[in-house]
Amino acid sequence: MGEAKSDLHRYLRQGREALVWKLEGLSEYDARRPLTPTGTNLLGLVKHVASVDVGYLGECMRRPFPEPLPWFDDDAERNADFWVPADVSRADVLGLAERAWAHSDRTVEELPLDAVGHVPWWGDGGREVTLHRLLVHMATETHRHAGHADVLRESIDGAVGMRRDALSLPGDVPPEWWAQYVARVEQAARDAVG
Repeated sequence: MGEAKSDLHRYLRQGREALVWKLEGLSEYDARRPLTPTGTNLLGLVKHVASVDVGYLGECMRRPFPEPLPWFDDDAERNADFWVPADVSRADVLGLAERAWAHSDRTVEELPLDAVGHVPWWGDGGREVTLHRLLVHMATETHRHAGHADVLRESIDGAVGMRRDALSLPGDVPPEWWAQYVARVEQAARDAVG
């Protein structure tokens, strides 16, 4: 079980790092601005993932995060965890994420994978789950949002890749190759519909 826990934890941390990396070098406006019709933005993704991380790997394991998260209060506006007000700095959000993830990491490090927790928001009064299931849930949730961040960042300035050292794309490809590739994909889509 130790190797499985270590693997899951490593993947969770890699997803977190990818999210934070997507903010590097961006202006305040680009880090915060909505880039989809539903308002998805890079800094909001970091805030959201940090917040749900301490919910699942903290609260659900009876290890509550010591800081208030008012965007989850019953009277909070919808989607308040997915965006950052102007009076909250990027450093504030990154600091929250750092503290939240350290809190969750302690849970992962100190409890066995078969430790039982409770997710009250999973319907029917909640469900008992193991740390293993919660760790799988958070690793996949984090990587799902890291994928969102990949697309958002590429739409801002063309920066791509999951990690600084692993872009996950063909290397040394000139911009004109990408233009030809995109044109080919576009033509295939047009040809498919007649």
